[in-house]
Amino acid sequence: MSHTPEFLDALLRAPAPSGYEGPAAAVWREAAGFAEVSVDPLGSTVARVPGAGEHAPTFAVVGHIDEIGLVVTHIDDEGFLWFGPIGGWDPQILVGQRVVVAGRDGEVAGVLGKKPVHLLKEEQRKQVAKITDMHIDLGAADREDAERLVRVGDPAVLAAEPLELPNGRLASRSLDNRLGSYVALEVARRVAEAGGVEATVAGVAAVQEEVTLAGSQTTAFAIDPTLAVAVDVTHATDAPGIEKKENGDHALGSGPVICRGSTLNPKVAALLIETAGSEGIEHTLEASGRSTGTDADAIQMSRAGIATGLVSIPLRYMHSTVEMVQLSDVEAVIELLVAVAGRLDGDSDFTR
Repeated sequence: MSHTPEFLDALLRAPAPSGYEGPAAAVWREAAGFAEVSVDPLGSTVARVPGAGEHAPTFAVVGHIDEIGLVVTHIDDEGFLWFGPIGGWDPQILVGQRVVVAGRDGEVAGVLGKKPVHLLKEEQRKQVAKITDMHIDLGAADREDAERLVRVGDPAVLAAEPLELPNGRLASRSLDNRLGSYVALEVARRVAEAGGVEATVAGVAAVQEEVTLAGSQTTAFAIDPTLAVAVDVTHATDAPGIEKKENGDHALGSGPVICRGSTLNPKVAALLIETAGSEGIEHTLEASGRSTGTDADAIQMSRAGIATGLVSIPLRYMHSTVEMVQLSDVEAVIELLVAVAGRLDGDSDFTR
């Protein structure tokens, strides 16, 4: 896979931070017409492909569809917008960026401004910029002019269109984690196109991972799967300054990253590893001693406990406008999970 699939490209272009996932969810649901689609009050979407077996297990593939963003908190008399974060930001990323605000009647363009370096005192130049030092400038003449376009509580994302690079690599904002939601639906689609498997496969586009993990928790409760695999991104460790002894060896192009850890079901991890080996899918292993910081943490605690695994995609420059992935890794994750789906039957047991 060297060119960005049309569906993935559309997902990446949709501005949809946590709690405001509607635009991306609409793209995902339109592409899910091959399956039984359901939506819950939080906004998470499930695309279900029924299994053929009488006692078919349910396999949930969960990717979160939200991204980090900004939210308007105040509009001052001069028409400048002040904002807070949605999710975790390195404020240095924000300096000098263009933004898109989801305004009253559609998208509103703006720029992130701060006091120019020329006007900073010497000590101020040595300090790290803070979100409270920045504002959004829409070009408005005053508060009244700005309020015709936007309101307090409107979300914004940084403007960063997908950019195809050599070696099948792609840079864009929101790869964390439109990639996971893309994989979830593609797994369900390929199972459906192959005529189904014994297990029921449920692709999930979960909301609010970046702020609460709420979408995966409520959806896992509703689906009550036999096993679930969260699909997210992890740090590619082939970029300068990253210590492999601390973060593992996960280069772009090295395939799925299968996590083993305290909160993850060892039988699910073993199934993922064994399947990858049997299918000849290159992969690496990642370890987690506590929580994973992904939807897997919420899924495994849903209901009376759900057997949960975690597969990640190596990603450079996480939580920035230039997140970078190698598309062959995305394809390899899809192939791995389709193969796992085909191995499940009524005798599958993931009790620890």
